[in-house]
Amino acid sequence: MKIAVIHGEVAAGAGRDEQDVFTQVDCVSRGLTDLGHETVAVPVSLNLEAAARTLADLRPELAFNLTETLAGQGRLIHVVPSLLDALKIPYTGAGAETMMLTSNKLIAKRWLAAAGLPTPPWFTTAKSHEELQIEGAWLIKSVWEHASIGLDEDSVLFGADRERLIAEMDIRRESLGGDCLAEAYIDGREFNLSLLEREQDSTDVRPVLTATGTLSPLEEVNGPAVLPPAEIRFDAYPPGKVRVVGYRSKWGEKTFEFANTPRTFEFPARDTALLARLRELALRCWNLFDLRGYARIDFRVDKEGRPWILEVNANPCLSPDAGFFAAALRAGLDFPAVLTRIIQNTR
Repeated sequence: MKIAVIHGEVAAGAGRDEQDVFTQVDCVSRGLTDLGHETVAVPVSLNLEAAARTLADLRPELAFNLTETLAGQGRLIHVVPSLLDALKIPYTGAGAETMMLTSNKLIAKRWLAAAGLPTPPWFTTAKSHEELQIEGAWLIKSVWEHASIGLDEDSVLFGADRERLIAEMDIRRESLGGDCLAEAYIDGREFNLSLLEREQDSTDVRPVLTATGTLSPLEEVNGPAVLPPAEIRFDAYPPGKVRVVGYRSKWGEKTFEFANTPRTFEFPARDTALLARLRELALRCWNLFDLRGYARIDFRVDKEGRPWILEVNANPCLSPDAGFFAAALRAGLDFPAVLTRIIQNTR
């Protein structure tokens, strides 16, 4: 099968977060080639007419969509699947509508709240948020950008009143992609759960580790398999250092934050009920946003053990050192198996 591996064109001098797509393109292309497919990498810019001509000439049977930004902007992530819809080319991962809903954190949070799913309180500079009580710590984050762009410990403001938070949002707006929000900072543990659709016409019995460390098969359910939950640990953080998985944690390879936010899949028995709750919430997110193929849900769990949904990532990174692939390996799935499932569930 001929597969177009599509990604956003990366400008010269782009940051480490954008350049990571080259790693994904290389890994996915090699993996698909090993499975017997013919692959062609297709970078896409804002010249959509040129992209349409390229795809028309290639005539791929499907597209593997790795687009995370377009022209360096996360707010345009839904444009490529929209183009593929218009060209009637099946593609991997979430549809254009889902990409739009989940990439805009404000819209995603409104949907979560309307569905009764727990997401931290938030506000923007809009007057409609004037009634929200402002107390405790607040995190200023981008509405559109992912990969922790513009996010680090100085993004958390303690004891700030509404006026100061609004002023900080105005100051940081451009560095955060043009739009930002203030979200209540949940001081606690950080988890992420990856989801992967099952192979078509098959029963999913791949082993996963339970909270007690014993092997158990994935349940036979309609919908995706929930891969083993991962926790990002902050054990080496000194007292008073704000615990966030920020840009340095993900991309600053020579920083304290990068070296001291390890991922773990090991949990004590006392976490069994919590992990079951996280799994339930992840599946509800999958259904609410009509996710497909693969996804990752990020959580914080507060000091009282209550989980809060931070973000819904409809096309998580597929680099070999990223969290999604680590969870797949933990479930006994190698990269070819993951790719097979993803391409089998194209629409």
